[in-house]
Amino acid sequence: MSTAAGPLQGAAPSAARARRAGPWADRFFAALAQAAAWITLAAFAGIAASLVVGAWPAIERFGASFVWTAEWDPVRQRFGGLVMIFGTLATSFVALAIAVPVSLGIAIFLTELAPRWLRRPLGTAIELLAAVPSIVYGMWGLLVFGPVLSRFVQLPLQSALGGLPLLGTLVAGPPVGIGILAAGIILAIMVIPFIAAVMRDVFELTPTLLKESAYGLGATTWEVVRHVVLPYTKSGVIGGIMLGLGRALGETMAVTFVIGNMNQLGSLSLFEAANSITSTLANEFAEAEAGLHQAALMYLGLVLFAITFVVLAFSKLLLAHLRRREGGRA
Repeated sequence: MSTAAGPLQGAAPSAARARRAGPWADRFFAALAQAAAWITLAAFAGIAASLVVGAWPAIERFGASFVWTAEWDPVRQRFGGLVMIFGTLATSFVALAIAVPVSLGIAIFLTELAPRWLRRPLGTAIELLAAVPSIVYGMWGLLVFGPVLSRFVQLPLQSALGGLPLLGTLVAGPPVGIGILAAGIILAIMVIPFIAAVMRDVFELTPTLLKESAYGLGATTWEVVRHVVLPYTKSGVIGGIMLGLGRALGETMAVTFVIGNMNQLGSLSLFEAANSITSTLANEFAEAEAGLHQAALMYLGLVLFAITFVVLAFSKLLLAHLRRREGGRA
């Protein structure tokens, strides 16, 4: 009797100690998680503060007119970021216009149409594109893709659309294989793995019961995707698109190789050589003299930081609006 009670008596204090240690472990874990959150916010504030401090001479000199001034002349100490801002936004828009439908098609094919033996190797092959260094994309775009783009895309587009009022302006300019269109296509290739991977993962989270019910009612695959999968996963889809947009806005080396690096805003043609914020920083920051030139480059970094913050804030507001609409329909 005593031998049986001994282990039970020994187990009771250990269980009590475990119960007493539980709250302390929870508090310690909560403190670590909260510290991680505060460290992230502190890093965010520190980056913003350092950019403002570094850019302050340019902010005092040019003010808000820096954003809509196109002149960039380090010799005469006149700086404006319009050309770089336009190049950044234009290349990112071209990249998303190409990458979003392609990524959507890839995700739908991998989750709804592809046979099981093909899904894993094809998905892995697409994800491997994200592991290719950006400088490799840039060299390939300049040496291989640029001539192909010039001969088989730009020249035929100019021949077909050159006489039209608006489309003719978009395809004007020298068809040399570098410029906004080339940079946008390279960026699209770079962001497709990120967007497609997120879309595929969220599509796979759609309950099988919902899809089987739709198929049982006679819906086609497109109707299931449109009326079941996309409404159920739209938050994740928008998140994947915003992830790709952030990647496109911040890309440096690949864009530097193929955008042309020209600080002039000649026309709105997609074939014109241009510049972006990141390519300007990569080309000039190491050689910039301390003073107004360096401060103007920091001002460009601050503008890019603000653009990224606005994009992320807009995505959050869009998701909140979608959730409110869901509640209203319910």
